[in-house]
Amino acid sequence: MKDTGAAGQWSSGLTEEQERYLAVKKEELGIELNEAQQRAVVHGDGPLLLLASPGSGKTTTIIMRIGYLIEALGVNPSRMKAVTFSRAAARDMKERFDRFFPQLPTAGFSTIHSLAFEIIREQFRKEGTEFLIIEGEISEEEDGGGSGEVGMDGMPLHKKLLLRSLFKRIAGENPSDDSMDELTTFISYVKNKMIPPDRWSSVRTSVPQAAKVLQEYEDYKRSGHRKMLIDYDDMLTYANDILERDEGLLRKYQRRYDYVLTDESQDTSLVQHAIIAKLVREHRNLCVVADDDQSIYSWRGAEPSYLLEFKSVYPDAVTLYMEQNYRSSQEIVAAANAFIKRNRNRYNKNMFTANGERGDILFRELPDYRFQAKFLAQHVQEVEKLSEVAILYRNNASSIALMNEFDRMGIPFYMKDADVRFFSHWVVEDVLNFMRMSYTDKRAELLERIHLKMSGYISKHQMEVLKEIDNGESVFDNLLKFVMLKDYQVKLLEEARETFQGMRGMPPQHAIRVIRSRLGYEKALDKMCERLGFKREYLIGILNTLEDIADGLGTMEQFAARLKQLEAALKGSRSKRGQNAVTFSTFHSAKGLEFDRVYMIDLIDGVIPSSEDGKGGGPHKKDGGTGEQPLMEEAVRLFYVGMTRAREHLEMVTYRERDGETVKESAFVTAVRGLVKPERERGGSGGGSSDHSARRTEATGERGRGGAAGRAAPSARSGAAADRRGNSSARVEDGVRGKGGVGRKDAGLRHGASDAGRPGDSSSGVIVQEHGGTSAGAASPTAIRMASQLVAGGMVRHRVFGTGVVERWDGERIWLRYPSGSKVLSLATCLSMGLLEPE
Repeated sequence: MKDTGAAGQWSSGLTEEQERYLAVKKEELGIELNEAQQRAVVHGDGPLLLLASPGSGKTTTIIMRIGYLIEALGVNPSRMKAVTFSRAAARDMKERFDRFFPQLPTAGFSTIHSLAFEIIREQFRKEGTEFLIIEGEISEEEDGGGSGEVGMDGMPLHKKLLLRSLFKRIAGENPSDDSMDELTTFISYVKNKMIPPDRWSSVRTSVPQAAKVLQEYEDYKRSGHRKMLIDYDDMLTYANDILERDEGLLRKYQRRYDYVLTDESQDTSLVQHAIIAKLVREHRNLCVVADDDQSIYSWRGAEPSYLLEFKSVYPDAVTLYMEQNYRSSQEIVAAANAFIKRNRNRYNKNMFTANGERGDILFRELPDYRFQAKFLAQHVQEVEKLSEVAILYRNNASSIALMNEFDRMGIPFYMKDADVRFFSHWVVEDVLNFMRMSYTDKRAELLERIHLKMSGYISKHQMEVLKEIDNGESVFDNLLKFVMLKDYQVKLLEEARETFQGMRGMPPQHAIRVIRSRLGYEKALDKMCERLGFKREYLIGILNTLEDIADGLGTMEQFAARLKQLEAALKGSRSKRGQNAVTFSTFHSAKGLEFDRVYMIDLIDGVIPSSEDGKGGGPHKKDGGTGEQPLMEEAVRLFYVGMTRAREHLEMVTYRERDGETVKESAFVTAVRGLVKPERERGGSGGGSSDHSARRTEATGERGRGGAAGRAAPSARSGAAADRRGNSSARVEDGVRGKGGVGRKDAGLRHGASDAGRPGDSSSGVIVQEHGGTSAGAASPTAIRMASQLVAGGMVRHRVFGTGVVERWDGERIWLRYPSGSKVLSLATCLSMGLLEPE
């Protein structure tokens, strides 16, 4: 079978042997593959580009292809290499292969790093070169430099500690955690892009003298110890260099693997592509599985342009489009497919689904950012299967407010990106030090930690003089009496003394506001942002989060204790993976996951897309122009990834104010709403956004999500693509995941409160502005419409909660008993919406 056109589609069908094999596998495993999946499975020799849309059964197809090569074509499993993006993905793929083909020897599943390490280990052993890996977990003691192996000059032999020491020596100050993150990202980017040393300084970064730090880091790894020091990025660059210069070793690995498959190739960097290209140079039996629409890691060196240029590198390559989505509802698939078409630099794919309708995408507009976490917690608390709920955001900073509110309400959560550094951030420590100063102003060492960040303009020299005074008196009195001051400082220090005294016993939320304003901390942060390049929005966000945490607490001691409690809760959340807990995750880390209910939050202009996204150039376009796509296109892809995590319920949350300033909803939200309700966006009968009236929801009331007016028919939007390909009926019956596809009964309404949700009682202050209605599905003709049809003790089936027992009802409410407990619902809503059926 050969590729016959630009589209890369095959001109002939499967052979009888191939059809027979697939029929046997369908009988054995219960897996029915669609046309594109079948062609991918039975593809023999030669390069293959498999473009797999979200939820298209990619892993199943990969596993079936490997099994076909072994069983049908007689390929030795040991001569196959499947390279995945992460250890978790490699482990999952191996486990699934063993379940599908328990009688077969396992093929080689690994990460690109483990393959690279195998290459360099063999070469170093041959050369007699000793090496030491300087990455991995690090203890708090080591983080402080108190233990661990050291180099010849006493430098700690760990990448993190070594870079921190070099940075301090070169920049003259200790790096912040944020600077360390950006520095390591800079290093990974440079190496994965294979940028030569003479161009390191041209790569944009906010870390001062990053190129010099990197150069000294590289020099030290070669001379600071008797062994060669290597980090994870070195594994890739060294392996590529070794294969480039050692023809014998290259031929050995080329002969070792007859077939190479790379998964998640849109996330693969330039150096990783170079390694794979060398391995398949002779036989060209390369299968690349990717989705250019989900390439979201260019900031760490991913090279999505590789996919777009695949045909030019491998002109004889077959390109297959796996476009059928088995995960999500019609509404979600149609909107996501239309939204991603905003990007120009992509393959022209048309994702579609045969799944049914589950109700429109919901758009929530809150009056203020501060209501968001409370709204989400109240909205989610009635959901029974919390493990099928995910709250997604762009920045990790969003997670702290969520965690605070969910912890207060006793809702279990799993933090996908658990990062406890918030609680040790220097802004948090500054605020605590200001509070400590309100209890005692006699400690000069305490004032030293904050004197440059408050009104008073105390210089370092004045601080040194003050520290020499040891009389047990107020530091402010000593400054005023014994230290030479500028005239303008006197009044400022007198006011600061009075302010600290007035803070004693003050509720912590009020105290934080005093620190920010009267003590001048926020102005000091503004100056630091100007001078050092810190992101003001991020730092102010930390202060706002601290105010939220302090809300309702009576003393500063309680506030400090609450921070400790939340830090422990965050660490403990890691153990809730796989349990009945809500998942908090960034968009980036959510890739590869799926949930029944997904809430995308903080969807405002400046967050997604960010101000950086709007600048148009590649993330590091300065490195010579390697064909990177504009940042805005990557932001679109990131939003698309978030949308396509949802199976049945997708909700987008925005707000009108944040930090006292008016904000605009994300242009992406506006675009998606325009796609699902175009007549409203055009100012039709729906009246545009002006008809989105705010409605306060009742504390115990169930409410339908409105009608389907204005909703474009999903079958018309997404079914067209299926009809063009003639495979709209093809679907994966995935026995491993147990998905029932179209036949899945009430899949979108299994887990919890009504789709409109319950923001809580009117005292919460949360006013929800709902953009557009959505239908929870047509009522059954047997639905109970009158209270006289109810029978105490009788069984009824609620369209959301399932089968329960009628305990009692009155004129307003009905009580239903379930194994998990009783539910009190609005009787009028249940009857008018036809939510109850006799069981």
